[in-house]
Amino acid sequence: MVYGAINEKGEPYYTDLKKVFDSIGNRQTEYNWLITDCVCYPNNPKTDAMLSKQYCWISGEDLTSLVYAEDFQWIWAVLCGFDKTIALSEILEYSLPYADGYKGFWKTPLTMQHPLAKIEIVLWDSSLTLIFSRSKDIIDDFMQNHPQSENLEDYIGRL
Repeated sequence: MVYGAINEKGEPYYTDLKKVFDSIGNRQTEYNWLITDCVCYPNNPKTDAMLSKQYCWISGEDLTSLVYAEDFQWIWAVLCGFDKTIALSEILEYSLPYADGYKGFWKTPLTMQHPLAKIEIVLWDSSLTLIFSRSKDIIDDFMQNHPQSENLEDYIGRL
């Protein structure tokens, strides 16, 4: 089962990964991350080059270091977290996830774009954050730390 939440209220902008990571108890370090469809503006040219590619493969520890070392805004991105035992070659057997235009975000039952992912964080045009997880605890923690966020299934039900 996949659980989800949407945050589009009560923040100056909605794509602050530091806040997202803090809100899930920094469990991002438990995964390796595939970052796709990324638009962001880091100051570090190496970070910019890494995130400007078709995809970026990074450990949760390195992603955390990057986010905390350089506090930049992410405009668009899909971050898919995978068990550390899954090889990148296996992950790349599937289509790369994307944010803009993906209709599956707004359908129930909730799913993640990548079938092997355990968690997916979608940064949507700086205007909202979607988070999906196979762990209800992660979504509960996110929603508790973002009190104006909503259960995504409830949100979709009103569309």
